[in-house]
Amino acid sequence: MQSNDGDSEVTDNEQAVRAVQDQVLLALGDLVELSAADDGSLSFEYAGCLCVVRVMELAAGLEMVSMTCVLAWDLPLDDALRARAEEARRQVQFGSLQVVDRGPDADVLLQYVFPAGGLDRQALATMLVLVLAGAGDAREMLLDA
Repeated sequence: MQSNDGDSEVTDNEQAVRAVQDQVLLALGDLVELSAADDGSLSFEYAGCLCVVRVMELAAGLEMVSMTCVLAWDLPLDDALRARAEEARRQVQFGSLQVVDRGPDADVLLQYVFPAGGLDRQALATMLVLVLAGAGDAREMLLDA
């Protein structure tokens, strides 16, 4: 373990997660306005989607980036939405699209998790942009009634 400011100890694993968090911040900082939470997650809006990105460690040396985007919310849950969501699901190359049934309405989410440890800034930025582009396209399909 290594000491950080003498007050708390930071493990190598925590440093690795922080390094990936910093890379995500740098990669997204040029694209969107970011809000950082106390837990290290970053939230932002992209193409009308509300998104959050978190970095976590699944095992020593395995830092993962998790991106969740709310593509649409409070949509009438009907056959037309189901058909548009199914088409968006087929078109999305990076991520899993889910329709969240909330009675007469539904929300639609896109989630993608990928290993990020060892990726340089450009590679990480490319992955994030690919996911975000898919989210924006899927949102367009969902709202195109």
